[in-house]
Amino acid sequence: MKYILAPSLLAADFTRLGEQIKETEEAGAEYLHIDVMDGVFVPSISFGMPLIESIRPASNQLFDVHLMIVDPERYIEEFVRCGADSITFHLEATKDPQAVIDKIHACGIRAGISIKPGTPLEEVYPYADKVEMVLLMSVEPGFGGQTFIPESYERIRQLRNYIEENGLATRIEVDGGVGKKNIREVIAAGADVFVAGSGVFRKNSITDNINKFLEAF
Repeated sequence: MKYILAPSLLAADFTRLGEQIKETEEAGAEYLHIDVMDGVFVPSISFGMPLIESIRPASNQLFDVHLMIVDPERYIEEFVRCGADSITFHLEATKDPQAVIDKIHACGIRAGISIKPGTPLEEVYPYADKVEMVLLMSVEPGFGGQTFIPESYERIRQLRNYIEENGLATRIEVDGGVGKKNIREVIAAGADVFVAGSGVFRKNSITDNINKFLEAF
């Protein structure tokens, strides 16, 4: 199984954004995780299309765009136009998840579906074979720097079992509280894409932090 690190821009220093994005890529991070928040689905407001469009020329990484917004189907084409390579939306944020998946695929990019920690895992199963990735939130969405919810390990294991029992190639991405201290446990539970914000952009150099993650892979 190939493991992929997806540094989260929420934790970056925006006075040095281009420089830091370049460093994550040169250090070996294949994805760049971009959280889009609307202040409705989650309390926070982050960034949107203008930022993605402005940084697209600065990186060859896969832009892993995570929409924490209501009615995500309204903006799919625009996010693709701005440079998204993969769009993940929340099951809880739309009345018709399959329509959103179809719209993303119609734009020629990868689709992902995400659920909050309190959403029963079984609710995402009907879509697991329709998307390239399922994103399990291991914190409540909306804020960076939160502590990993321990019950997430079992949810990851259960989803991994479901994927393998059904012969699916769907990736499992985990977002929230993933760091160098618990990365091995998250891997052992069955995840293969790891979103890390503070663990990449804070304290030591970005390159050193990424190397620690890659060593665990």
